[in-house]
Amino acid sequence: MRNGSFLIVENAVRMLATSERLLRLLALLQARRDWNGPKLADELGVTTRTVRKDVERLRALGYPVHADPGAAGGYQLGAGTALPPLLLEDDEAVAIALGLRAAAANGGVAGMEETALRALAKLEHVLPSALRRRVGALHRATAAVAGGRGSGGPSVEPGDLSAIAAAVEARRRLNFDYAVRDGATALRSVEPQRLVHASGRWYLVAWDVERDDWRTFRVDRMRLRAHEGARFARRADPGGDAADYVRRGLRDATWKHRARVTVHAPAAEVAARVPADVVVEVLDEASCAVHVGSDSPRQLALWLGLIDADFAAGHDPALARELRLLADRYLRAAEQPA
Repeated sequence: MRNGSFLIVENAVRMLATSERLLRLLALLQARRDWNGPKLADELGVTTRTVRKDVERLRALGYPVHADPGAAGGYQLGAGTALPPLLLEDDEAVAIALGLRAAAANGGVAGMEETALRALAKLEHVLPSALRRRVGALHRATAAVAGGRGSGGPSVEPGDLSAIAAAVEARRRLNFDYAVRDGATALRSVEPQRLVHASGRWYLVAWDVERDDWRTFRVDRMRLRAHEGARFARRADPGGDAADYVRRGLRDATWKHRARVTVHAPAAEVAARVPADVVVEVLDEASCAVHVGSDSPRQLALWLGLIDADFAAGHDPALARELRLLADRYLRAAEQPA
């Protein structure tokens, strides 16, 4: 009886190893178009004879695997009526989930948002529980800036995003080396609040422990320390919206000349005439303050005329000077025949 039990266990272990190897073989065939027998055998740690047997097992399960004859014959997973299971590494699954969430948030193609959400639901339904929690934490920790779909930004590792998202979820401090513009690095300790994707880059909004204030960090400039930080009590998002906090910071960083201009028109009317990232502040029923900026006072003077309302900017000497020069030019143009 003892020998019989041993054989049952031995056979079960052997079947489990074969099943795991078949799944690994499927993953390899999905990852590359062509494989030769010796290379597959090397990847799986088996003989080419075992590879041939495993290929036959896949065919018996309905997966069309094409083979070229010969000792070094090649294998290729073909299209067929049976769809093989999609086998993903953890970082691959995270990357796909990020892409689907970005598509759902940014749209740009008719029906894209709904389609991306359906695909994401299907993906998360079949993920292992640990990976599903990892992807879910990343989703809950992330916000996107509307209209910020820029491309060409520095790449970041999915594992880093997952680690930051896990720290946000668990409310644990993050310690990392941060590279500043001159190439130097400095150790930072923060309470991570939210990941934000804007203009093709990833940003972390966090409470900087040393500076006792909110800060925004580019994830591609962060090198995470391995140890887990202390727990902290979560704060409300800065300004009530972490994505808007990043958007305003990016906007202000790109402006070389900024001004606060009083516009003699209702705030709602002015807001409808200016870009979405321009802050319009209600003063009373008939006027508002517009926080604007541009590369130079001259460009700002030209742009302000497009609001199509009276405004006051005398408190800004550089802007006032450009407005006078512009007014004189327009007056001369109106008085001279063509």
